[in-house]
Amino acid sequence: MALTLASCGGATYEETRSRQASSQKNEAIATKSEQPAAPKAEKPAALTANNWTSGRVVSQTEIDITGIDNCFVSSEISDAIFAKMQGKSWPDNCTLQRSDLRYLRLLHCNAEGKPQMGELVTNQKIADKVLKIFRELYDHHYRIEKMHLIDDYDGNDDASMADNNTSCFNYRCVPGTKNISKHSYGLAIDINPLYNPYIPIRNGKPFVMPPNGEPYAFGRDTAQFQYKIDREDLAYQLFRKAGFNWGGSWSRCKDYQHFQWVE
Repeated sequence: MALTLASCGGATYEETRSRQASSQKNEAIATKSEQPAAPKAEKPAALTANNWTSGRVVSQTEIDITGIDNCFVSSEISDAIFAKMQGKSWPDNCTLQRSDLRYLRLLHCNAEGKPQMGELVTNQKIADKVLKIFRELYDHHYRIEKMHLIDDYDGNDDASMADNNTSCFNYRCVPGTKNISKHSYGLAIDINPLYNPYIPIRNGKPFVMPPNGEPYAFGRDTAQFQYKIDREDLAYQLFRKAGFNWGGSWSRCKDYQHFQWVE
């Protein structure tokens, strides 16, 4: 006769083990159901004026969805951009009309060579030329560290230069003078200014702006460093071809960052 292992209550060993396994399974299912679901990854979206944020690195997928031509766009100054400019790049004594200017959205390759959103305000006369130049710079993987509106620096050109920020429009005088700058008309662009400083003569001596750009101010004919603009540089060649003057060729002072439109 076969023996059956049983507890005092009559349940067999196999029945007890089966109940335990079933209970453990139900607990595992309950615990899993209580855990929050992992957030779904957002699908890449087209880059538009509504989500354009200078300084943000973008993926190739986003560029492909948007279309590269739509990443280099000129538009009239919107109410939002104009409000941002008030009291900064656009002071109360600004003599321009809002319609004289254009807002540019464009991509550039940052310090690591990654595609990054940038923005400029330029004069409407040169907007298309500037877009074309920066598109070609981007296509050649030319590196520009950052490209924010100078309003992000409260219109302070010294702070923008020290941060190596590329910019254009800013209604102001030439530093150290009462002369209105070409930047005041959106007709001049400063590129990678920390590494390409402005060097006026003050009290008979060269004065480096920004001050932290002094290591890149002198001996440039033989020095080698990232972002250096000289006559072999692609930015120099493209801006000159488009009809701009380069401050690095001036005799009375040097402004290696500076390209201005010649009317």
